[in-house]
Amino acid sequence: MKKQTVLVLDFGGQYNQLIARRVREQNVYCEVKSYKTPISEIRAMQPAGIIFTGGPKSVYLADSPRMDKEIFTLGVPILGICYGAQFLVYGLGGEIGAASAEAAAEFGRTDCEFDTGSPLFSKLKKKSVVWMSHNDYIKKLPSGFRSIAHSEKCPYGAIENAEKKFYGTQFHPEVNHTEQGFDMLGNFLKNVCGCNGDWTMESYAETATRELREKIGSGKALLALSGGVDSSVACKLLANAIGSQLTCIFVDHGLMRKNEGDEVEAAFKDSGVNFVRVNAGERFLGKLAGVSDPERKRKIIGEEFIRVFEEEAKKIGKVDFLAQGTIYPDVIESGLGDADVIKSHHNVGGLPDYVDFKEIVEPLRLLFKDEVRALGIALGLSDKLVWRQPFPGPGLAIRIIGDITPEKVAILQDADAIFREEIAAAKLDRSINQYFAVLTNMRSVGVMGDGRTYDYTLALRGVSTTDFMTADFSRIPYDVLEKVSVRIVNEVKHINRIVYDITSKPPATIEWE
Repeated sequence: MKKQTVLVLDFGGQYNQLIARRVREQNVYCEVKSYKTPISEIRAMQPAGIIFTGGPKSVYLADSPRMDKEIFTLGVPILGICYGAQFLVYGLGGEIGAASAEAAAEFGRTDCEFDTGSPLFSKLKKKSVVWMSHNDYIKKLPSGFRSIAHSEKCPYGAIENAEKKFYGTQFHPEVNHTEQGFDMLGNFLKNVCGCNGDWTMESYAETATRELREKIGSGKALLALSGGVDSSVACKLLANAIGSQLTCIFVDHGLMRKNEGDEVEAAFKDSGVNFVRVNAGERFLGKLAGVSDPERKRKIIGEEFIRVFEEEAKKIGKVDFLAQGTIYPDVIESGLGDADVIKSHHNVGGLPDYVDFKEIVEPLRLLFKDEVRALGIALGLSDKLVWRQPFPGPGLAIRIIGDITPEKVAILQDADAIFREEIAAAKLDRSINQYFAVLTNMRSVGVMGDGRTYDYTLALRGVSTTDFMTADFSRIPYDVLEKVSVRIVNEVKHINRIVYDITSKPPATIEWE
């Protein structure tokens, strides 16, 4: 049976990734594409439904993002969200106007009333709170449309053309602030698009394995294995597909967490692939000696990683495919549609010139982080690997504030290991999305026994998040923090003070550097 796909067409909205996540959470497969995607390509995908995202522009301006009106002739159900709803109206002959005294702009939580006779709001409460964010408003509906929701200031809070299966919401159903938003999206997917909600990681694993086998054939593939969740799951998927045709190069830069290099090697050296471990700790630490600036640290580590990987790859010779653990947030954040580039990811975009290969394969390119974990479980990877804490490429280098020395690396490895052990012992390791220790460059006076000490302050960080784009600090119980503090001060030399970071993102970032 053909997989049902919903297309999320990006008009530059800040919530495009969130819309895709909400669709996937309904067990419906979806992909985010630019509004510039040719209609022929959209038609060839045979989508079960299309969702237009929001966007920062005004649809009536000449430079605003618009699609060919042929999109409305495909016979596919459409849901427009915010700007997407306004484009739907504008493209079909309605009118959009700037906010005025009669129809003011709305921002934030807004009371809204729904027509529950519409398939979009079937079985929902008649009144609830939605999240509005618009300067423009729908002034006149196109022929065949009617209003199915309104707020005090917005007579067209949601609209429908039931015959053509076209729907629009002026509010954002994908954000948590819209109380019934998840169910509204579910109604669109199931009631309007006829989606079965039968997309699972088990089915994805079968399909991805078959496609990788067909694509790579008898060729050879090379993967840079970091030991993180993404590259580990990519390795397991490729191993299932092509076995010994895959070579994994694990560059241990000496800045991993305690015993992590050995754990990665143990997990993959007997997995049927060609596993190469490069112990390059001394080399990396030598390059980092005396460097305190975090951006310089990142650049040095990135460049040195390429050099080491290049040297090892040359020993292997020509390969057909370079495999990467790129995941969907990397792809989306690196720019789709007219969205601002949030950050450039090292494994998205241009092909590296230091390996002789034909093509890149990215088997996780369309998965979110939680889906990658679910895939890892479906593939039989150990819980320890699948639930490994997110770890930055530069490793502990950006969790050591100031210059890096072998002594500081050892101190942080020991302290961080104790923190992680106690979080797991308290059964908090699944509810806290990321937790780690930071060795600051601040030293302070302490007392141990009858003696004065002058040692480092260690910061602990724990955050709760769904998308890692925003995060709240985790409320770790005091008794757990106390146990962590007592153990670290007693078991790790050169630390005499522990602090806990209670800053959310924003204004802070999750990592300290």
